Amino acid sequence: MNRARAVVELLAVVLVTGLAVAPGPATAPAVADNGLARTPPMGWNSWNAYGCDIDQDKIRAAVDALVTTGMREAGYRYVAIDDCWQADARTDTGALRADPTRFPDGIKALADHAHAVGLDLGLYATPGTRTCANIYAGYPGRLGSLGHERQDAATFAAWGVDYLKYDWCLAEQDGVDPQAGFTLMRDALAATGRPVVYSVHRQPQQPVDRWRPAVANLWRTTGDISADWGSVLDVLDRQVGLERYSRPGAWNDPDMLEVGNGPLTLAEDRAQFSLWALLNAPLLAGNDLTTMPESVRAVLTNPEVIAVDQDWAGTQGYRVFDDGDHEIWRKPLSGGDSAVVLLNRGTSAATVTATAEQLGFPGVTGFGLHDLWTGQTTTTRAGTISVSVPPHGVVFYRVSPDRG
Repeated sequence: MNRARAVVELLAVVLVTGLAVAPGPATAPAVADNGLARTPPMGWNSWNAYGCDIDQDKIRAAVDALVTTGMREAGYRYVAIDDCWQADARTDTGALRADPTRFPDGIKALADHAHAVGLDLGLYATPGTRTCANIYAGYPGRLGSLGHERQDAATFAAWGVDYLKYDWCLAEQDGVDPQAGFTLMRDALAATGRPVVYSVHRQPQQPVDRWRPAVANLWRTTGDISADWGSVLDVLDRQVGLERYSRPGAWNDPDMLEVGNGPLTLAEDRAQFSLWALLNAPLLAGNDLTTMPESVRAVLTNPEVIAVDQDWAGTQGYRVFDDGDHEIWRKPLSGGDSAVVLLNRGTSAATVTATAEQLGFPGVTGFGLHDLWTGQTTTTRAGTISVSVPPHGVVFYRVSPDRG
């Protein structure tokens, strides 16, 4: 019955909007062409810092902190409220509403506050009958959007929501087909006329379905990350080979940043931030912005690393060398340079050597090397570069060829 209702709702949206569902990006009306997320979205999400322990004061404080810390000026735009914002039941008319105790002023008030300071608001929903917190964290209610897709999209638009995270959360148990379910919300959002960046979390995340770039602006490629070096590396490993799906307006999403969280060291923070930038990942901070030390703020606002992530050509970086503990990742940049991350996964400092071919310039012997973390610029004519990389750390270069 749920599957039938979803199909009927999908057909209704198609008739109203004139949009169609097709099996892949070659024929579907791609979300990538909606003018949104032309570079990877940047912002903050509540989940990694707070989980379900959220309220309007914490969200308002995050909005204000993006301004006072300089993160807004660095490019961070979205303040995303993850799971657990909802009241435990819909209204008599079937509408979602915010928890009246923790969000007494409602979601629109938070959106208005974000918009007043030049930021945008994000929200969380699911295509089945339950959210992940309903399933895994004992959060009360059955608050998924199944059967309410158009109503929820209209509610989000009326509140002024600018970004939607749509999380699978075992929707297959409700008979939801992934492509149909995610496309249904895509079209419901489009029918509101409000521009909304659309992020989906499909389980299993891999292999990446060929329809995802047509349906969403970004899609998760792994399970949830945690504030642990092993977790960061596991997520990184799963990005190998996915670069063919990514393009402006449609991005692979290896999950949120753990920079500033848990036991991660400063070297590990820099490593994740560097690699996520090279991967064209959405840069969604997940730390407590109100207690953020200057060292963490400096990582998150490094303008040259952010520029690699936001490079207008939108070419995702990829791994070009791996010997176990040491890796080289390269991203071609719009101006003809290469962004190159030398990664040391091991527990002691190691020298990592990259050839001209690995740097993206076969046959070239001279290079300009600009270190995106130290700001130092050096040159070499050796045809290779060799540098000591700290344990659990990276060296991140912008490499310019000197063909003279």
